[in-house]
Amino acid sequence: MNTSDLDLPLQGFTVIEFSSMVTASLASMMLAEQGARVIKVEPPGMGDIMRMLGSSKGGISGLFANCNRGKESVALNLKHPDGVKIAKELVGKADVLITNYRPGVMEKLGLGSEAMREANPRLVFMAITGFGVEGPLRDAPAYDPIVQAQAGYTAIQGAEERQLVRNLICDKITAHSAAQAVTAALLQRTRSGAGQHIDLSMLDAGLFFMFPDGFMNHTLLDDDVVPQPPLSDSISIARAKDGEFVAAPVTPAQLSSFYKALNLEHLEADERFSTPERVLQNIDLYRETLQAALDAIPADALVERLRAADVPAAKCLSREEALAQAQLEANASLESTQHPIMGRMRQVRSPARFGGRLLPLGSACPALGAHTDEVLASLGTSASEINRLKSQGAVG
Repeated sequence: MNTSDLDLPLQGFTVIEFSSMVTASLASMMLAEQGARVIKVEPPGMGDIMRMLGSSKGGISGLFANCNRGKESVALNLKHPDGVKIAKELVGKADVLITNYRPGVMEKLGLGSEAMREANPRLVFMAITGFGVEGPLRDAPAYDPIVQAQAGYTAIQGAEERQLVRNLICDKITAHSAAQAVTAALLQRTRSGAGQHIDLSMLDAGLFFMFPDGFMNHTLLDDDVVPQPPLSDSISIARAKDGEFVAAPVTPAQLSSFYKALNLEHLEADERFSTPERVLQNIDLYRETLQAALDAIPADALVERLRAADVPAAKCLSREEALAQAQLEANASLESTQHPIMGRMRQVRSPARFGGRLLPLGSACPALGAHTDEVLASLGTSASEINRLKSQGAVG
């Protein structure tokens, strides 16, 4: 699909990104895929440290590629006054600035929210931090596992032994929260004519995301509340004859169908297992009681039988199996592309369909400083001036 085939929601908006790692990068990539022009400002030489993390080819990592397609990269030395001057020019013409530098860093660079919004009153300034702009952890360093530990994720993952979620979940939910907040602020700007400052911490975003079910038993505070085990305790990975699967019979009708599919109808008459609530109260015994029946059925056949009975169920797939499943092909979720530096790549599309159609993939993630000359020229900078700025280390 060509970009011209679709009226992209954020077409005509410009975003300037000052960041490293995932949160701001992924947020601005989502905005880019929805049509915004995103200019990523990186330090000359190394660039965003994410370029170097994980599997890579040609000096660009898969992690970086998955968070930075559809962008222009400009290498600016923000410790050089000319580099800061150029950054200010870019922000002065932009709709959105998004950054995940620690509190106070943008102000020290001369790119703080008040100054930038005074120069450009329509600017939406999104400031992402680890823990917030006040409080005892204001200046503490934060990566995803640190926030997971701080927000209770490790407690929820492992009741007896603390466990991390084995992906950058707090980074990514912060990115999604940031993108949503930016578009909300742009919508408000259409009514008020003015931009605004937005603060968003990884700790708050992570807690908000986990809270509905993860903190269900820490929500009602009166003394007469009857506590229940977490909903997730009733849905866990189970073992079939030749593999693992997950089933979720969470309604009375689904539980009844589940028993019938396994030829265990007698369990409906057992007070300990007759309703989803009682199953949850006797979850360990319930699993032991089911295991003999599960051991006799291959995982694929079991899942097919449960789905035929309208019970939500799925086999636990490997990464390779997950990518090869027919449903993703039907959804057109994945696309193979050719990157000019990284070679053949598999990429996942943004999931929202606008007008019934998926958004086109953004352009290939950029090499460091790939668009520096082009962007400077668009600001009216002459070729000789660009060469001077390069020679003095202001740009890369």
